[in-house]
Amino acid sequence: MRPFIPPSRTLNDLCRYLGLPETHPELLITGITSNTKHLEEGDLFVGLPGAKQHGAIFAAQAESQGAVALLTDAAGSAIASTALPIVETQDVRLRTGDVSAWIYDFPFGNIFTVGITGTNGKTTTASLLHQFWQLEHREVGFIGTTGVSIGNQDYPTSFTTPEASELQQIVAAMREQHVTHMVMEVSSHALDQSRVAGAHFSLSAFSNLTQDHLDYHGSMESYYAAKAKLFTSEYSDLALINIDDPYGLRLSQEAGIPVITVSRFNKVANWHYVSALEVESGFEISLRGEGGVLIEGLLPLIGDHNLDNALLAMALAYNSGVDPIAIAAYLPKLGGVPGRLEKIDIGQDFRALVDFAHTPDAVERILRTLQKSSAQRVIGVLGCGGDRDRTKRPIMGKLLLELSDIAVFTSDNPRSENPLDILLEMTAGLEIHSPCVVEVDRAAAIRYAVSQAGPGDTVVVLGKGHELGQEINGVKYPFDDRIELAKAIEGLE
Repeated sequence: MRPFIPPSRTLNDLCRYLGLPETHPELLITGITSNTKHLEEGDLFVGLPGAKQHGAIFAAQAESQGAVALLTDAAGSAIASTALPIVETQDVRLRTGDVSAWIYDFPFGNIFTVGITGTNGKTTTASLLHQFWQLEHREVGFIGTTGVSIGNQDYPTSFTTPEASELQQIVAAMREQHVTHMVMEVSSHALDQSRVAGAHFSLSAFSNLTQDHLDYHGSMESYYAAKAKLFTSEYSDLALINIDDPYGLRLSQEAGIPVITVSRFNKVANWHYVSALEVESGFEISLRGEGGVLIEGLLPLIGDHNLDNALLAMALAYNSGVDPIAIAAYLPKLGGVPGRLEKIDIGQDFRALVDFAHTPDAVERILRTLQKSSAQRVIGVLGCGGDRDRTKRPIMGKLLLELSDIAVFTSDNPRSENPLDILLEMTAGLEIHSPCVVEVDRAAAIRYAVSQAGPGDTVVVLGKGHELGQEINGVKYPFDDRIELAKAIEGLE
C-alpha cells in the first residue's frame, strides 16, 4: 500500500541528498521500489545485489513499466541494459532505506513507533500492545508476520518485515491516515539486510533468542549480532529487554541505548511479576513496574510463555503513555492471536489447537504447557520446513516424541526439498511405535491425530499457525491448519 498523495522529489534532489553531481534531467520521482511487481509509473527503481542475481538486470523491464531512473551500485550499473538515468552509490542496500525515508519525508518521525525482535513471541507481544492501544482508542498500525493493518483495514504481506522501500511507503500511508501509534515485528533477516535502514523507533523490545535461522546466519553469535543492531541509537531511543533470556541479559549490558529490564522471575528487573496464579481461564497476575507501578488482574491467556509476552507488552504500553490503571482494566479484554494456541471448537469433546511454533524452544514451551493443562493425552502434529535450518530438525522431532503422548510427524512447507528426506532427519535415531506415526501428507496427518482423540485429550497442530498456504516445489498451494483441523473434526460425525 502507498500513500494516496505521492511524494514529489526530483532526480537532482536525490543527487543532492546523496552528495552526487546534479547531472541528470529534472525528472519527477513519485515513488520507489526494488520489485518490478510493485512498480508504478514515476518510480525510482532500485537494483539491489541478491543472493542469486543482481536486481539491476530488471532495469529494462522497470523502464518499460514507467520507472524514471535506476538507483544501483557499480556492479548493477555495469550490467543494467536500460536508457534510464542511473544514480550510482556504494552500499545501495543500506542507502535504499535512507533514500526511501527521504522520498517519503521521514514518516517514522511523525508516529510513535515500537519495534519488537526475538526468536519467539514477537507476534503475540506486538498484538497485545496493539490491543492495548486499540482499547485506548488510539489510531494504530501494525506490521508483522500476520500482515499489515492500518486502523481497521488489513493487508497481507510476504515478509515479517517488508523491504526498505515498501516499509517506508506503508508508514507514510499510516501517517496520511492519521495513525499515531505503530508496532512492528523486526526480523533478524531484515536487520542483516538493512531493510529497516531509514527507520527509527521510539521503543525497541527484545523477547528472547533461541535456535532458528542458522541456515542463514551460520551461528548463534551471528544471529545475536543481527538482532543487537536494533538496540543502537541508529534505530531506537529506548530498549525494553527480557533478561530471563541469557542473550537478553547480555544485550541489556551491551545495548547502545538506555535499557528497561523485564523479567518473569528476577525482582531486580524494572518490570517483574510479584505473583502469577494459574486459573482455568489464564492467570491472575500481580506485577511491579518502573517507579513501583502496580498492575493486577486477570490475564486471559494460557501458557507460561504468554506471561513473558504479556509482561513485555504491558511495559511497552506503559512506556507509550498508557496509564497503569487502564492497563489493569484492559487485561481481561485481551484476545488471542491468529495461529497462536488458537482454539478450533465445533462442539467436540476434546481440545483442538493450532500454533505457529516452529523452533525447538517454541515447540518445547507449547507442549510442556499443554501437558500441564490437558486433562488427558496430548496429541502433537509437527513438521519442519524445507530449505531452512536443518540442524533443528532432529531436536524438534525428539521433543515431539518425548512431550506428546501421541506424536504425528508430517510435512510443513517442504519447498524444494523431498518431504520424506526432511522426515528422515526429524526422526533420525528415534524409536517410533504405534500409535505414533510418520505421515507425509499434512492433511492426512491432521485427520489421523483427530481420529485418535478421546474425551479430555488435546490435539495440537504445530508449525504453520496462521499461514494460508503450503509451499511445494516453488508453488504455494492453499492450506490452512485451522480449516483442515475443523474439517477433520467434522469428519468424525
